[in-house]
Parts: sequence; structure tokens; C-alpha cells
Amino acid sequence: MSDRLQIGLLFLAPVALLAGLYALGLSIPVPSLGRGYVVKLQLPGAGELRDLPEILGPEDNSRPLVVIDAGHGGPDGGASASGYVEKDIVLGLALALRDRLLEDGGVRVALTRTDDSFVVLQERVAVAQKLGADVFVSIHADSAANVDATGATIYTLDDEASDAVAARFAERENAADTLNGVQLGTRGEAVDSILVDLSQRRVKGDSLRLARLVLREGEGRIRFHSAPLRAADLAVLKSLEMPSILFESGYITNAADAERLASAANRRATSDAIARALRIYLATEQVEGS
Repeated sequence: MSDRLQIGLLFLAPVALLAGLYALGLSIPVPSLGRGYVVKLQLPGAGELRDLPEILGPEDNSRPLVVIDAGHGGPDGGASASGYVEKDIVLGLALALRDRLLEDGGVRVALTRTDDSFVVLQERVAVAQKLGADVFVSIHADSAANVDATGATIYTLDDEASDAVAARFAERENAADTLNGVQLGTRGEAVDSILVDLSQRRVKGDSLRLARLVLREGEGRIRFHSAPLRAADLAVLKSLEMPSILFESGYITNAADAERLASAANRRATSDAIARALRIYLATEQVEGS
């Protein structure tokens, strides 16, 4: 018998066995061990959010609200190198920033996560929107193939993404909701498009102003990248209602950066700088709005 024929019979034997069992109305018993265990994960339905986080600080809704987002979490660890994991580092920075803002007083604060839990990307901004936040700050740690890459960067949403977001926003809402207190859908598509564009431009400008304040207040406190201000199409920044920045605290793939990011001294310096920038920004907003 040739080798080719033997191989053919080897593959055909199980098929012939199953066909014979089927013809006789028989079946192969399957072990029941483990079949009674079911893993269930409770996921939010479409358009639903988990319980909103607690708002800390003054019990006065007129006080500005800052929502801090610690990136990643749970099974999503983010970048990792040399024993450091991004989700842990950024949570430490987020908690330090929360504590500093509460210590100075006068500002309300909420976090998208306060522990090692997983938060769906779209929920992070949605939480800030539901809470009516005045500012949204997402904290991450960068990574690069070049291990010499170092320093913090501050991201805002770029022009191209802003246009795309505005278009998707108008389509999703179908001109039926309000934008900054103005009811859409009653003025025609052209006017609604202008309102969306103007709102996006205002928020983009406010976000860039906040990013520049973080850069200014962080001078001498935070080690920045040589090109610290950047723009990108980041889903977590896609919000029309509030200024939003993403703070990349440094490169976890750089040994010196990673060690610095994990230190208590860096948490203090970073939280001091960002907290000061936020207070200056919010104070300016209150003066302009009065």
C-alpha cells in the first residue's frame, strides 16, 4: 500500500466512522465535565452607561467640574516595558491630580475609573458629557520602537478629525437634539451644519488653550518631548461640549522615563502643574463668561 493511500485512509477513517454512527442512529458520548460552568459578563446595552462615577468636592453645582480619565484598565494594560504597566502608572497620576484639585478646593472632580477596571473607550467621554463636565483630561503613557524617545506630550483633536466628528455628530443626532442650548433640526441642514462647525471650532480652540497652559505651567516640573503639542484623531477626545486634552505623561518604553513616571515625586510635580493649568483655564472661563 502506497504512502499516499495510507494518508488518504487516515483522513477518511473518522469520516466513515461518523457516517456509520449517524446511519445507525448512534452518537459518541461527550464528557460533561465543565459543561455546567458558564461565564457571564454584564455589558451595557447600546447607548447605555454603567453607573456614573461619584462627583467629589463642593456640593455646589455652580462650581466647575473636571473629569479625569485614567487610560486603559482591567484586561487592557496599555503599553508595558521593564516591569511597568501603563494602566497602573496613569491611574496613579489620575488619583494624584484628583487629590491635588480637591486639596486646593473650589473645583468638583470625577474619575472615569478609580481602580483596575475596564471602561469602554466611548464611555469615557460619554461619562463626562452625562455629568456636564467643564473639562475632560485623559491621562496616558506613550510607547515607541525607539527606546530613546522621551518626554511628555499633550494631544488635542486635529482639524480633519474635527470635521469628521462634526459630520458624524450631525448625522447621528439627525438634527433632533440641542447643541449648546440651541435646538437643532428647526433651521435647516445648512444652518445646523454651521452651528456644529462653530461649536467644534470653539471647543478646539479652548482645548488648545488648555494644552498650552499645561505646557507653560509644567515648565521646570514636567519633562516634555521636543515637540510637546500635537493633534490626532483620538476617539477619547471626540466631544463637542467641552475642551478635552490627552496628556501622554512620557514614554514607558524609555527606562528613565518609566522609572520617573512611577515615582511619587513625578506624580506630585505632574499633578501640581496640571492642576494649576486647569485652575487658570477655569478662572479665565468664569471671567469671560461673567
